[in-house]
Amino acid sequence: MANVAVIGAQWGDEGKGKIVDWLSARADVVVRFQGGHNAGHTLVIDGVTYKLSLLPSGVVRPGKLSVIGNGVVVDPYALVAEIDRLKILGVTVTPDSLIVAENAALILSLHRELDTARETGVQALGTTKRGIGPAYEDKVGRRAIRAVDLMNPDTLPGKIERLLAHHNALRRGMGQPELTIEAVLKELTEIAPRVTPFIGPVWRKLDEVRRQNRKILFEGAQAVLLDVDHGTYPFVTSSNTVAGQAAAGSGISPRQIGYVLGIVKAYTTRVGDGPFPTELKDAVGEKIGERGKEFGTVTGRKRRCGWFDAVLVRQTILTGGVDGIALTKLDVLDGLDEIKICVGYQLDGQPFDHLPVDAVLQARIKPVFETVPGWKQSTHGARSWAALPAGAIKYVRRIEELIQAPVAMLSTSPEREDTILVHDPFLN
Repeated sequence: MANVAVIGAQWGDEGKGKIVDWLSARADVVVRFQGGHNAGHTLVIDGVTYKLSLLPSGVVRPGKLSVIGNGVVVDPYALVAEIDRLKILGVTVTPDSLIVAENAALILSLHRELDTARETGVQALGTTKRGIGPAYEDKVGRRAIRAVDLMNPDTLPGKIERLLAHHNALRRGMGQPELTIEAVLKELTEIAPRVTPFIGPVWRKLDEVRRQNRKILFEGAQAVLLDVDHGTYPFVTSSNTVAGQAAAGSGISPRQIGYVLGIVKAYTTRVGDGPFPTELKDAVGEKIGERGKEFGTVTGRKRRCGWFDAVLVRQTILTGGVDGIALTKLDVLDGLDEIKICVGYQLDGQPFDHLPVDAVLQARIKPVFETVPGWKQSTHGARSWAALPAGAIKYVRRIEELIQAPVAMLSTSPEREDTILVHDPFLN
């Protein structure tokens, strides 16, 4: 049995939540390994909708251990609020079902304030203003407050003083009032009793699980095109989203990840600013957005919609380390007379076979489309290849050819069981 990492292979919002939930039935442990509570996953289980931002998708499944790895930046107040929301829906999260890495960096209110201040000025990048980027900055700058610090309150004042030496200088420059050590200490000590029961050495727990031959599912947030190194920089997130981060962000050996499943939408969407070669700014784009309910789980922001970009996905297959894909939202394309697929680019009138790394060049890329026939029959809720229209099957097979990777799973609705399994990633 292979441990599996699941990552988004476009710009996020590909439907990872449902796929991870579906796979979690076959796993014993589900691990979040990067990002923060800016990543939203929506699960629909027996008619109940769960909207998760920070907690791993496996947390709603009884008997599963959920893990928040060291690669995640954790807002302790957001974590507690999400746990409380789940309790209202009948899901009780306990230290037996959730462990938070002791070496995970924390998001504080000062991070959210800095994020918001930047987004109202010339530095705006279209973030969720939840403090994720500033928290990663402090982590890399070696001044972060980490989860383990909540368990050692006597050490906090000195660490907060070091943190504020940086942040108060920024706040002065932005015309904001300076913060006191006492205010930040109060923020942390008030929430600590709710969080500390969950904190522990994740790396040791995962090694224990591995030695027991239990299956681990690694759940990524955002997607490869938002990776801080391999995405459409600077319109990216602040962490590495590729499969390699599953190891670094949880403390497990890369050799323990046997299969990487990339989640890919049957069309393309993007939230916020940045290049989008296949974007549709017409009635077809609006129709896709309406049918696909393309609004952010966390922010409610409307997503930009466009045709499937095979050039981009072929690139993320390589940089993301993807073995096979789960194709989602095929049913959104039902009823269209024709469907277009981006099969190449032109840059200044010349053929170009990948997305350039420079943002200025990215903005000048023009898509080259191939048009394929649509299908009139419904694919919604299909659970076998035999239930799919011939046109839909041809579309899926053409995508496989273009991205040079197999479709391992196919999702035909938000419902968990409306899934066609071609290859079980755990049986790799």
